[in-house]
Amino acid sequence: MTCDVLILSVSAGAGHVRAAEAVRAAAAIAQPGLTVEHLDVMEVVPRMFKRLYADSYLKLINRHPAFWGYLYHASDSAAPDGALTRLRQALERLNTRKLVERIRQAAPRVIICTHFLPAQQLARMRRLGQLQTPTWVVVTDFDIHVLWVDQGLSGYCVASEEVAWRLRERGIGDTPVQVTGIPVDPVFANPPDRATCQRELGLDPTKRTILLMSGGHGVGNLHGIAQRILAIPGDHQVVAMAGRNADLLASLTALGAQHPGRLVAAGFTRTPERLMVCADIAIGKPGGLSTSECLALGLPMLVVSPIPGQEERNSDHLLEHGAALKAHDAAGLEHRVRRLLAEPDLLPRLAANARASGRPRAAFAVLDTALG
Repeated sequence: MTCDVLILSVSAGAGHVRAAEAVRAAAAIAQPGLTVEHLDVMEVVPRMFKRLYADSYLKLINRHPAFWGYLYHASDSAAPDGALTRLRQALERLNTRKLVERIRQAAPRVIICTHFLPAQQLARMRRLGQLQTPTWVVVTDFDIHVLWVDQGLSGYCVASEEVAWRLRERGIGDTPVQVTGIPVDPVFANPPDRATCQRELGLDPTKRTILLMSGGHGVGNLHGIAQRILAIPGDHQVVAMAGRNADLLASLTALGAQHPGRLVAAGFTRTPERLMVCADIAIGKPGGLSTSECLALGLPMLVVSPIPGQEERNSDHLLEHGAALKAHDAAGLEHRVRRLLAEPDLLPRLAANARASGRPRAAFAVLDTALG
């Protein structure tokens, strides 16, 4: 079966998949005649490789973030022609052979990658003359790691001018780089009505609303954070997103029963914008997609203990643009929440800065760039 656009993602974390789905949704709106296919590369690799590549990544960042930070920085400085690099590349080629078959079956007019794994394989094929299909890469963080850097690609779509600068600095020659923003679902360009969503959740529209985000997989000590915020005196309410973590959702629901009318616990949702639009501040990890979605809505963030590596760089971007505060631990988080509640002018300033930095139509920009 052929298609016009083939979008390749990797489900190592939720962000790369969400970025791919955002571009597909933008295509359905902007060019409904296009045939667009989205493939998660982890669906066509051996099960053991998926465990090693995607599943272990989630466990590592959740249980051993410092070690992940070490690996991130060590791999970023690894020699491109070193023995370990060559071994990794060989293993990846061996385990992605079915991906090459799927690409040939799809015969797309253009390929868009939201993860570096397929981008690396296709860049090599293009250099060797084994693939002529235009191939664009979407960098899904406000940072550039060496794994994204490759010769032979048609071009890059990146989050900011700094990422574009750093990408060129790392040696991509004359490969085009477009600053499109990180693609978020088109709904963020036309968000739902706040009052309607507040009624759906049973929230009091007169109270400050604090959103706790744990990502699609429900990682982090959300229960402890919620307890701490609810103990702060004041007229505020909490919405806590547990993602797919059923145990976390159950504990948050029980906590909500102890604080009637002050805590709404939510599980995994395909419409997170309906919760986000109700909030005045979002507390959570600064993943590339979460950060971009908040900016698109003009929702400031309180970043908590960002994972060393890409989350640190995403946090730096937010802080530099005045769209967030940062806490290193639970005590620092409580201090900043108390400050936000005590200084009525602070949240509107942060929100204005977030809105000015947002790119709610980034998915359309990526699509337009790739299609030329």
